[in-house]
Amino acid sequence: MPFQVRGLDAEPFAPLFQLNDADLAAIGAQRVYADEADAYPCRVSLTRVPVGEELLLLNHAHQTTSTSPYRAAGPIFVSRSAKAGAYRGELPPMLQDRLLSLRAYDANAFIVDAEVAEGGDVLQTIERFFVNPQVAHIDAHFARRGCFAARIERA
Repeated sequence: MPFQVRGLDAEPFAPLFQLNDADLAAIGAQRVYADEADAYPCRVSLTRVPVGEELLLLNHAHQTTSTSPYRAAGPIFVSRSAKAGAYRGELPPMLQDRLLSLRAYDANAFIVDAEVAEGGDVLQTIERFFVNPQVAHIDAHFARRGCFAARIERA
């Protein structure tokens, strides 16, 4: 079953990089600099940023349907230099070797199915979920910390 994964739109985050640290703190955000090559996954580019890259750590509402009990928001990293990543039929680099919690939602944002998977099992789980016509999209979360990683949609 064809699928696609697109990064978040960079535009809403761009003005936040102009804020000073006190103004960021007032909205519950923080400026950070990558100090490890494999530790900062940008939700716009869907890649791990290199050491030294400036990012914002902030809260992002990713499941926003007001009539769903599964409304959700959580922490994400966004890189200042990020360009929107888009992947069709393959996982973005930041999802390829991580333990993921995959949550399949219907059109009303109710969970239809859920699974934890890693490596090649992630692709098999996505395929299995999309066989079900009720599944409208899948949200991937990093299983260990629970952070929203990306939305997976039918292509």
